[in-house]
Amino acid sequence: MNKLFAFTAAVLFSLAAFVLFSGAASAAPLDYNGGVYNEYAYEEYVFVSAEPVQFSGKVTISERETATQRTETYRYTLTGPGDKDKLTRSVSYVTNMNVKTEKGQTTSQTSVKSYSEKITIGSETYTLDDYQLSQGTITDNRPASDYYSGNMAGRKTYKLKSNGALVTIHFNGKNVGYENFWGATETQIIDSEIVTNEGTFFVTSKVSDSKTKFLQYEPHDPDLSSFTGGYARISEQSMIGEYAYTLLGSSIEKTVQVGQERVPLVERLIVPKFRDLNGHWAKENIEQLYALGVFDDSSSFFSPGTQMNRYPFIVGVMKAADIRVLEQPKKQKTPRKAIFTDLDPQEKDYLYIESAVAKGISKGYSATKFSPNSALTRAEAVAILIRALGLEHRAPDPGYHTGYVDDSSIPKWAKDSAYVATEIGLVYGDLNNRFNPTKPMTRAEASALTIRFLHFLEKDLKQNYRDDMLFFQ
Repeated sequence: MNKLFAFTAAVLFSLAAFVLFSGAASAAPLDYNGGVYNEYAYEEYVFVSAEPVQFSGKVTISERETATQRTETYRYTLTGPGDKDKLTRSVSYVTNMNVKTEKGQTTSQTSVKSYSEKITIGSETYTLDDYQLSQGTITDNRPASDYYSGNMAGRKTYKLKSNGALVTIHFNGKNVGYENFWGATETQIIDSEIVTNEGTFFVTSKVSDSKTKFLQYEPHDPDLSSFTGGYARISEQSMIGEYAYTLLGSSIEKTVQVGQERVPLVERLIVPKFRDLNGHWAKENIEQLYALGVFDDSSSFFSPGTQMNRYPFIVGVMKAADIRVLEQPKKQKTPRKAIFTDLDPQEKDYLYIESAVAKGISKGYSATKFSPNSALTRAEAVAILIRALGLEHRAPDPGYHTGYVDDSSIPKWAKDSAYVATEIGLVYGDLNNRFNPTKPMTRAEASALTIRFLHFLEKDLKQNYRDDMLFFQ
């Protein structure tokens, strides 16, 4: 196999590292090479022979960030299967960010600040000669989850040491991602056209990094104990990737895969001790929320069948999704004024309500009244959760129908949320396929709905942004 061709494929996967910058997500493919890593090792494939060759080793990362700019530097020292196979790379990216607070969005522009790279395979060395990149990202900052998307285009040029020949790679791609307290996923897909002296071929790299938190029940086995078990919050992170390529002179597509997982982080949570939940259908949901600190009930009785009021439900949603709350000034000369006349700023959880209103998650019953102790209806609960997700305008327009037999009874302000919540599996109709928009929710029903909301943040978004993008594109 010609070394020029082999190197060209390797170049493609080097370029992939730089082209899709995600913004602030805490789970993102590293340096866009199509490679994956965990706490101990990094690996990627380069095409420097007839088949892909795996390089692995160490990578160090340094970051500097201000309110409007971030600089990231990656340094690699990798080895391949041969005695002389070596890859060294150092690259810095600069991202300029423009936060549009009034719109709840952030735009960013990424470019290469500095670069150097050498790949040695056997007796041949390939040196990065020039690299041009333009990549833009838009992030929609919603209360419970941020969603972002980026596009890029660029060109890379490598020079072979043996004969000075050049390889030019024209590339374009995209990345999509989200980030919330319960999970973060970024998937990037890059298509490249590699032009060599001997012809042109194509490579597509796909890689996804995903972080997920979930609750796991841990039984307490000794009989002589004050509790029988409790919950642990498990945080997992994994990366999977695939390179699809065709060799020069062939139309047959081949693939290679990569994957790495981090060691899970285990956090034990407080133990629920409610005495009125044995045999109750919502026992697990209620105890999970209590373990998370969503319910602050000091009583040993939860009263699952009593009505859920607006105030504690909104506070619970804010706590469960870890939505940022307004801060009380340390030295406030005048007492804080309530945003509604029936709210008390001195209440322990008042700032959760004010923050929910400021973020558009909740609304008052009128210009002056919030009705904190009013019974929470199904329509209100669904609207609150869908607004928190930022999905309140995703129903088809115009003339959509929710599919419930009492569709006409759903208030206009809640119909969009009812449609979306049903589509994403947050709510279902009763046995008669009725939505029952004005029906008050019990504390047990509200707990179950909140847990489904958390599962959406944890699992459903991951399915949509990872598996759907990787396997159904």
